[in-house]
Parts: sequence; C-alpha cells; structure tokens
Amino acid sequence: MIRPALKFMSGYLDAETGLVAPSWDLWEERRGILSFTCGAVYGALQLGQSLALAAGDHEMADRSRIAAGLLRQAMAAHLYLPELGRFVRGLFPDRDGKLIPDYTLDASMYGLFAFGAFPADDPRIESTMKAVGTELWVKTDVGGVARYTGDYYHRVSDDLETVPGNPWIITTLWLADWHIARGTREDLERARNLIEWAVSHAGGGNLLSEQIHPYTGEPVSVCPLTWSHSTLVKVIMDYLLKLESVKLN
Repeated sequence: MIRPALKFMSGYLDAETGLVAPSWDLWEERRGILSFTCGAVYGALQLGQSLALAAGDHEMADRSRIAAGLLRQAMAAHLYLPELGRFVRGLFPDRDGKLIPDYTLDASMYGLFAFGAFPADDPRIESTMKAVGTELWVKTDVGGVARYTGDYYHRVSDDLETVPGNPWIITTLWLADWHIARGTREDLERARNLIEWAVSHAGGGNLLSEQIHPYTGEPVSVCPLTWSHSTLVKVIMDYLLKLESVKLN
C-alpha cells in the first residue's frame, strides 16, 4: 500500500520546476501547482522514508528522502519571492502554458511549515504567516481569519479591506498552530486567544460550523463540520504539549 503511493508522489513532479505537478487545491476551486500540496507531499515523503526503513526497504527509503530534499529546494526556489517578502499561493499556467505566481494571500500556505518542509521560525515562514494573521484577519468585532483575499464562497461583504472573506474556524486555528510551533510565551498567549475565539463561536450543542458571519458571529455554511472539530482537537493537543515543554524549560 505504501510503495505505490511513494512511487507516485516521488514521480509526479513538474519537469520545469521540480515541484509537485498540477492538482486541485484543498479548497476544490482551482488547479495548479500549490504551496499547500507541495508541503503536504514533502511531509508524506518524509514519513514514507521512515516507514520504508521500518520495513527494511532501503531503496524506497532513499528514493523518498532524495525526492523530499529536491522538493524542498524547489519550494524555496520557486514558491518564495524575495521581492514580495513571502511565499505565494502557487504557480498557475497562463494561456501560453507559462507558469505565473499567484500572489493571492491564502491561509493554506500554512502547509509550508505544518508538514515539516520549513520550520515555524524560518524568516520566510514568519513573514508569510504574519501576513496571513494581519491581512486576512477580519477587521470587525467578530474577527477570525479568512481563507484568502477576495474569498467568494458565501460572501456577505465586498469591503475586502475590512472583510477579506468570511472567517473560518480552521484557518484561524492554523494561525494558532503556527504560534504554538514558534513556542514563545507571547506566541502561546496569542494561540490561546485564537483557540478561545474558535470555541466561543460554537453554535448550539457546542457544534462548530465551517465559517462565521463576519458581522453577526453566527454560523455560516455546513454545521457541524468535522474538519473544524478535528482541527480544534489537534491544535489544543499541540498547545498542551508545547505548554508543558515550556514549563519544563
């Protein structure tokens, strides 16, 4: 089961960039070379290397290790733009097939560090996640992090400076997870505030929706959403583990 997956992932690479070849993004909205997908595949290859070693398949372990290393190099070379000062959402072909960076700020760039490709305190990740926390923050009394600038799904406002998109539970928790990974006391305090934000927006029966109305704070779209609940559990576990390590140090 593992070998075919590793063979596919290590071989499904764009010939020009060395990045993961085009696929649909996790929002199921656009097809291209995505930062999140590259980060997820990097993490899968790293885990695959460990599993291959445990199974005694050193050839597949080496193949996965080399593919992961080359993918990380390609991510740094093609997805981070020094002139922009952060990573981009991904690369998309124009009418002539040329790959063009998508500068749209997207909370899914969390995947660049979430699966281990880059550490949370890498300056390139810091600049990216700080932009997410600032520019995608909904600047109403409700708060929360939008998916990306100009999100159209269930949009209730065209004032993108104030409401770049409806706040989502998972994207707000992703920002919390980055602060947890950084692990300073200030970061942990910020993470706790974000976790409490998510909990405070649970509806009846403590159910978490997909999105929150940016002006009323009411649940929007699917409710309950398993993704919201599982992310909350994951982030709280990360927070408690990090908090314990900070206390021990």
